[in-house]
Amino acid sequence: MAHPLKPRNVTQAQSPNLPLWLLIGLPGSGKSTWAKHFNEFERPFQIISTDQIRAKLFGGEAVQGPWMEVWHCVVQQFHHSVLQVQQGVWAGAIYDATNSQRRGRRKVIETARTAGFTRVVAVWFDVPMALCLVRNQQRSRQVPPDIIHGMNRHLVGAPPHCDEGFDAVYRLCF
Repeated sequence: MAHPLKPRNVTQAQSPNLPLWLLIGLPGSGKSTWAKHFNEFERPFQIISTDQIRAKLFGGEAVQGPWMEVWHCVVQQFHHSVLQVQQGVWAGAIYDATNSQRRGRRKVIETARTAGFTRVVAVWFDVPMALCLVRNQQRSRQVPPDIIHGMNRHLVGAPPHCDEGFDAVYRLCF
């Protein structure tokens, strides 16, 4: 059975689609776990993760080094992903970050389209903050609760919407 959010065996010859799936949700909402499982299907997506980038740049996922260094790597990976999709290596890319602020999401969409992505889809993990806080406490790398509360305020005040420039918004409620 096909995954409901997974494109079916699409090749570059069949479609000029160059998709970027932008994950949105609080720490502990299940974004990274979902991305890993999403990639268990036919042609995988490249996962571009700000946690993984911070680990490479600064020696740990929790190390909040200069954002511009992280963003520079994200932009490079966007461009590389577009080339890899065009060559048939990947079916698309997944941008795994919290993306809680509307202004930041708009910047990601603009940058993704400039890099060559033709379709930008939001996958919003609408998970209760209380559950995210519990999951966060169970992790070895914890995000301070006040940071999660702030991200939640951003998402409640400005939830993802197609008006931001997304081609589609999928809301996954848990």
